[in-house]
Amino acid sequence: HNEHNLVRALLKSDDFIKDLSLTAKFKGMIVGYILFTKVRVGEETLLTLAPLAVLPRFQKKGIGKSLIEKGHKVAKDLGYKGIVVLGHAEYYKKFGYVPASKWNIKCPIEVPDENFMAIELYPGALENISGTVQYAPEFGIN
Repeated sequence: HNEHNLVRALLKSDDFIKDLSLTAKFKGMIVGYILFTKVRVGEETLLTLAPLAVLPRFQKKGIGKSLIEKGHKVAKDLGYKGIVVLGHAEYYKKFGYVPASKWNIKCPIEVPDENFMAIELYPGALENISGTVQYAPEFGIN
């Protein structure tokens, strides 16, 4: 329940990307939000998906799915290679996320392998990328 503070901090971060701060609206009201920010893995800049939030009464209506898919498209169009996410394995695998360990990409904190995932935005994009993710300082987890 502290995600709004994280978002406020990330909006001021050097790792913020305006085009990857997306909202879903219903009758002029924001009902969903997703943010992708820059992370580093070795010498590469990738993205992290965090946070994703949909108002409870609007959940299970495809809003999160739409935000993720739109974010993936924008990220790919901007030239990013991949995205990491720390989250619910069953939810994110629906969008093509797999354990990041497939590419030897590691989380800076101890988490179950199945909950730290990554996705390539085009085939082979993460092939030569490995190492520990360095998050923006605002996440407070490096």
